[in-house]
Amino acid sequence: MSDTLSRDTVTEKISVVEGMIPVQGGRVWHRTVGADRKKVPLLVLHGGPGAPHDYLEPLEHLGKDRPVVFYDQLGCGNSDRPDDPTLWTLDRFVDELAQVREALDLQRLHILGQSWGTMLAVEYVLTRKPEGVLSLILSGPCLSVSRFIEDQKAYLLDFPQDVQETIRRSEESGDFRSREYQDAMIMYFSRHLCRLQPWPNCLIETLEKMGLNVYETMWGPSEFTLTGTLKDFERAERLKEIMLPTLFTCGRHDEATPDTTRFYQEMLPGSRMAVLDDASHEHHLEQPVRYLETVRQFLGEIEE
Repeated sequence: MSDTLSRDTVTEKISVVEGMIPVQGGRVWHRTVGADRKKVPLLVLHGGPGAPHDYLEPLEHLGKDRPVVFYDQLGCGNSDRPDDPTLWTLDRFVDELAQVREALDLQRLHILGQSWGTMLAVEYVLTRKPEGVLSLILSGPCLSVSRFIEDQKAYLLDFPQDVQETIRRSEESGDFRSREYQDAMIMYFSRHLCRLQPWPNCLIETLEKMGLNVYETMWGPSEFTLTGTLKDFERAERLKEIMLPTLFTCGRHDEATPDTTRFYQEMLPGSRMAVLDDASHEHHLEQPVRYLETVRQFLGEIEE
């Protein structure tokens, strides 16, 4: 199913820099691959909320061309995990992004967001109107939570009746611990989150280091139940305000459906879109060679 791509193929001569950055509420961990490269850096915003950078490992290969900057947002991964739910707001994560950018002196940059990272990237651009951002790449975008929930419920109709009923009962009762519910969600995720079997180690690492309190506070108890601080996030109508070259990507079976991704793309004049076949939400893992070729070509054309 996937292209062939190994972390070992990243040139050993590429420099890697890691460290900690103080932000509101604690410190966040960062890693720059290709710190010695001269092209405009790419800042990567991971998903979740609370899903650290590990699963975005294929993007390290772009470090052959340019600095690729990863960071684990506060509350997950290698960053501090303060026990303070008031920190888990969209505004604070936008502030954090700005603090990371300033600390690393990213005066000119491209921004790539995946899943929740697309929400963060768009909010940053809309509210801060930052200078020096050359382009946006929005992969598996979620820019209207109402559409996202509708799309998941529509997908669910394609599953066996007993799976639908198990998920419906659990969502209504709030009991997400049963074996039946876990099995149903594994079936769902194996179709629309990541279609690789087994899941790559980097994705497993992300799940093991997940900031569940961040996810539950900002999103909710499951993909189908949105109760958190992002429940009113609707930015599709404002995409026309973004005056940056933008690339949307999704998988053919993505939680961020091709139809909804196309809707976003049409709302942002001049933007582009790529759909990767035989792939889903983690299309950068399922089709890494094609994904990286698409991103590399887009960035090259922007810089030319």
